[in-house]
Amino acid sequence: MKKNLTLLSLITLLLSGCFSEEQKQTIKNNRIELGDIKINYYSDKSVTSLEIPPDLTSPSYENSFRISEFVKGVEANTVNLTNKDLKTNSSDLIIREMSNITVRKSGERRWLVVDKSPEISWELSEQFLKDKGFTIKRKNKKIGVIETNYLENKPQIPAKSLGFIRSFFAESVQNVSYILPSVDSYKIRIEPIDSGTKSEVHLSLHSMAEVTIGDGKNESTMWQLKEKDLNLEAEMLYSLMLFLGGDSAKAREKIINAQDEGKVSVKVEDSLNGYAKLVFELSLIDTWDNISWALTEANIDIEDKDLREKTFYIKSVNDSNLGFMSKIFGSEAVLQEYQIQLKEINQRRTEVYFNDLSEKNETESKKLSYSLFKKLKKLF
Repeated sequence: MKKNLTLLSLITLLLSGCFSEEQKQTIKNNRIELGDIKINYYSDKSVTSLEIPPDLTSPSYENSFRISEFVKGVEANTVNLTNKDLKTNSSDLIIREMSNITVRKSGERRWLVVDKSPEISWELSEQFLKDKGFTIKRKNKKIGVIETNYLENKPQIPAKSLGFIRSFFAESVQNVSYILPSVDSYKIRIEPIDSGTKSEVHLSLHSMAEVTIGDGKNESTMWQLKEKDLNLEAEMLYSLMLFLGGDSAKAREKIINAQDEGKVSVKVEDSLNGYAKLVFELSLIDTWDNISWALTEANIDIEDKDLREKTFYIKSVNDSNLGFMSKIFGSEAVLQEYQIQLKEINQRRTEVYFNDLSEKNETESKKLSYSLFKKLKKLF
């Protein structure tokens, strides 16, 4: 195994040293760009059960919910999360008419603003994920989130992007036994804007990789979180944009040239009750948007949210509850519900508070508030 890896490394170094300036320029001109990679997920290689850290495990959602309670101008619609709901025929969905879609950007984060109602964006986004081969693992219109299962991804890169390197390595790399699989899952979050006449569509990639553990004699593999592939996430956002009715001639340019709105300023501070609080130098609405993204990005389960009260209800594992019960019944048996509450101090300052609804273990809950908010702060 190590010999094969060393051999490939040496070959790569030797070839890189033999490139002429003209060849190097050719490689630069043919680099992989947005739209070049054909994403190819293997639906027959779905990973349904991964050993994921307990604070990333999401519980089951309720069977139905109503979007009309949160979005004005949208007809009441109850969605039943049963197998019948998965049999939706794509021909029954609304026709994907051309849409005016803009791309917003903040740091590495990009999202779409679509001139379609949240209801239509929801139906199209769900169909998009199914067309990519994914099974919808969880969906909740009340919080606007669709989450998929994990699938193995083997992207197909066109020859023009790799040139003669591809022809040299392609067949050899496919047959190397030490390459372990990685799998991807997606969350799409849809937020209503302009009184429900338009929607913001956020796509987030979460990846796991199988890694080898142990020494040479007693090796085994396990799944662990993998660093996000920003290029792959951008590629999927590009595909989603086209599926929602974006202009194919302009979509790529809009994603690449989206104007960066600047880095978000956020701090973790002590609140009066001993819990941590997040402080954003933003308005209440902008802070709500950023917290929604951060919770989704961190794979924190949002059980419910109240748009009017600007409050999230999340479930997480309190370390004091881990032990015998979690080993028998799994981490979901010890999940507790917490409240994330936003309060606008002025137009340029909003504070985010952590509340333990159970009030069972204040010391551990305070530790959890700092751990969670520091985790969220790192995302900005």
